[in-house]
Amino acid sequence: MEDNNRDYSTNAGCPVTNTLEIIGGRWKGVILYYLTSGPKRFNELRRLVPKITTRMLTLQLRELEKHGVVHREFYEQIPPKVEYSLTEFGLTLNPIIFALRDWGERYKDEVRSVSKKNKHQTAEESTNK
Repeated sequence: MEDNNRDYSTNAGCPVTNTLEIIGGRWKGVILYYLTSGPKRFNELRRLVPKITTRMLTLQLRELEKHGVVHREFYEQIPPKVEYSLTEFGLTLNPIIFALRDWGERYKDEVRSVSKKNKHQTAEESTNK
């Protein structure tokens, strides 16, 4: 059984908060997931995550670089080539990313149902104002 009685009353001391600082947000987990299979070029990531804007992908990759989980490799050639890959530190996130994928796969119907229900409630609330 897990010990959930540790005192993490400050955000800086909470390991969950610290982890979510790195992988949290709408896009970081998805980007990390695609990088688990190996290096990817920027446009390859854009194709794999079609709903992300170019600007947002750039920002998310920079943040992941800043946290030391993604490495940006620039190749001086014509045309210039840039690849993104997981660092050794980034590879330690693989079990977490795969656990999130597995949980999402297992509970996708429940998640869709709740999401649909919440959208319906939000629409009703907007109509009643």
